[in-house]
Amino acid sequence: MKKTFISIIPILVLIALLAFCISILGSDSIQGASQVSLLFASGIAVWLSMWRFKVPWTAFEEGIKANIGNVTSAIVILLLIGAISGTWTISGIVPTMICYGVKVLSPSFFLPAACLICAGVSLMLGSSWTTIATIGVALLGIGKAEGFSEGLIAGAIISGAYFGDKISPLSDTTVLASSIAETPLFTHIRYMLITTVPSFVIALIAFTVIGLCSIPDTPADMGMYTSVISAKFHITPWLLIVPLLTGVMIARKLPAIMVLSLSVVLAVIAAVIFQPEIVQEIGRKAALIHGIEGPLNEWKITLAGTIESIYNSVPLETGHAQVNELVSSRGMIGMLNTIYLIICAMCFGACMRAGGMIETIMRAMRKFTGNRTGLVASTVGTGAALNTLVCDQYLAIMLTSNIFKDIYEDAGYENRLLSRSVEDSATVTSVLVPWNTCGMTQATILSTPTLVYLPYCFFNLLSPAMSILIAAIGYRIIRKKS
Repeated sequence: MKKTFISIIPILVLIALLAFCISILGSDSIQGASQVSLLFASGIAVWLSMWRFKVPWTAFEEGIKANIGNVTSAIVILLLIGAISGTWTISGIVPTMICYGVKVLSPSFFLPAACLICAGVSLMLGSSWTTIATIGVALLGIGKAEGFSEGLIAGAIISGAYFGDKISPLSDTTVLASSIAETPLFTHIRYMLITTVPSFVIALIAFTVIGLCSIPDTPADMGMYTSVISAKFHITPWLLIVPLLTGVMIARKLPAIMVLSLSVVLAVIAAVIFQPEIVQEIGRKAALIHGIEGPLNEWKITLAGTIESIYNSVPLETGHAQVNELVSSRGMIGMLNTIYLIICAMCFGACMRAGGMIETIMRAMRKFTGNRTGLVASTVGTGAALNTLVCDQYLAIMLTSNIFKDIYEDAGYENRLLSRSVEDSATVTSVLVPWNTCGMTQATILSTPTLVYLPYCFFNLLSPAMSILIAAIGYRIIRKKS
């Protein structure tokens, strides 16, 4: 019991530090404060382990080296995701999908349509936050004008955005959950569909029924929103070839790094062909910012613009603030804070594991994991609980994965069951906690208190329960071969 208490101390220290940082910095704590908290908690774990458990320093060095080595592929994938974020936006792929997507809006089916649009945009962007802050804000205004309650509209927007984020190969949380559990990215995504699709379908049915029971009096008009995008980008169905080919490569089970790399190349080619003015605009701005003097011919400007869109965060001016936010890409640079967080979290996990603390906590948890359903339920419950304690979905994903990884291994279950269970809880429940970075951010962006939209986030509420239900049924849950 004494060893268990000592093993929990670094986690308690981490929770206290995160609570302090988030109370001051809010969602900006992920820019560095959370990482410092992780490193400080790592130091506490090392000190306690060396002092109380007599663990040599070399064990921590080797553990950190091995842990960070395990996520090197994930780091490369995150950089490529940043590159896709930039190239898919600059090339007009994402704007084209948005323009076509909003055309499905119908007054009678506004709620399910809003949910589907946010799901599609989030799937393409790999970011629920960006989706909610852009198209979500526009949909909120339309829904309120039609007479729907803000809580109901926000619930539809958040449900769709988190569905798309959860199964997107461009999502940092998806990459994070799969990499820590050592599950191939696309294997993880395909396995998540078993629990994610039923939850989303039920949510859509609920929004459809509610929408039909409260038909608005005035029609929705997205003309202004799409016209701004159309004025800036050349919108054409030919651009949809890139996501189509990307989907084909995913279906053929090509390695994630290969798929993402080829997708970036295809998007760059599309940008040069369909959006030459935008590429050159970016190239000229880059030359001006970097102090390049002398005349530049057209091909040099184009080359500078494409490279800039791959690695740098590129703002575009459309004359409309919300559209500016939507078409401003983050590039590889935009992923560095997440990579920074992953490396620090790997250090924390390595120090806890090398000091025997993870194993001690794991033994204490075993009494709740006697069977398959209990194991998944404990994982789901821990992920949701950590969202309320550490106030950050990234940390909830990492800590839950580290605590249960060896338990799943010892029980003989495939790693994909762990990664799915973690995502079914830690990723989707973060937005339901008022003091979590996700809850605070979305409540601020949508001007809707967390507890007001919480009852209508059907997808987020159903996902944890669906994970436990599928585990109880035992569908597609198999043990590793000896």
